[in-house]
Amino acid sequence: MTKNQSKNRLTSPEIANLWTQYINDSMAICVLTFLLEKCNDKEIKTILKNSIKLSTSHIDKIKRFLKEENYPIPQGFDLDDVNLNAPPLFSDDLILIYMQVMTLHGMNSYSLCTTTSIRADQREYYSECITETSNLYDSILDVMLNKGLVSHPPIINPPKDIDFISNQNYLTGWFGKKRPLNAIEISGIHYNMVKTMVKVVLEIAFGQVAQSTEVRKYFQRGTKICEKQLKEMSSILADDHLPSPKSWQYEVTSSTEAPFSDKLMLFHVVGLVAVAVGYYGAALSASQRRDIILKYTKLIGEIGLYAEDGVNLLIKNGWMEQPPMVDDREALAKKK
Repeated sequence: MTKNQSKNRLTSPEIANLWTQYINDSMAICVLTFLLEKCNDKEIKTILKNSIKLSTSHIDKIKRFLKEENYPIPQGFDLDDVNLNAPPLFSDDLILIYMQVMTLHGMNSYSLCTTTSIRADQREYYSECITETSNLYDSILDVMLNKGLVSHPPIINPPKDIDFISNQNYLTGWFGKKRPLNAIEISGIHYNMVKTMVKVVLEIAFGQVAQSTEVRKYFQRGTKICEKQLKEMSSILADDHLPSPKSWQYEVTSSTEAPFSDKLMLFHVVGLVAVAVGYYGAALSASQRRDIILKYTKLIGEIGLYAEDGVNLLIKNGWMEQPPMVDDREALAKKK
């Protein structure tokens, strides 16, 4: 730490960024280690090895940052949360699809971390993370393209000229004739469906192997919610004769032996659902047809309640690690 940095303690957002990334990277190492153990494809194995290397380097750097600030290292997840002897749960192709979406989430997260960090060493660290993850994403997408696994977004014909909106009917959608989707709305629906596809695959797989009946039922409930939401989004695209992304449910194996602890699987799904709320919100804010805005509002409400129930389940089982908190001054005064 430089002399200048020693005078500037990490801010709350910077601590939040490091703490959250540590938990997520410790989980990622567990998941990736199992996937690597079961993967047969050489190109995908290379991607998994690179991903594990990146996550491990992040863990080491975050430990150093936190120790310099006298913050305890989070417990996170470790290899006790992995059963390497369990049979494969995903096909090799599904591993690649999973990696695409998780890497996409990582790039978005690192961008936010950069913009909420003040200290130079933190901004430099997340800039490195963005570069590394961007390179990883490129390698994943190249392999997916070569294997024909990419769900290409819909293509629309170019307009003859630029145009301006001249009528407020452009915003309608509840009653009467709806205008066609615009490119921004198509993009939001398509990529939210891609991410939901991966979420539903995890819920199906985890619902097969979870040891706790309560956790298993939670995943099964999530499967129904996600499949219903996929149908609703797909119907919007179908109204304009546009294709939906590929479905990957059939790439889940028939294994019923858990490769991960219930704690890890529940945390993973709850985290993805929480992120999905943000992606739905971003798509909502960019949509200009009222029926689509209303649809996203409904979807957010459904998965928001589902996420809350997942958090309550984590707390009930003692699996929810508490982030660093501000001092409780009232409690300190009572101790005095």
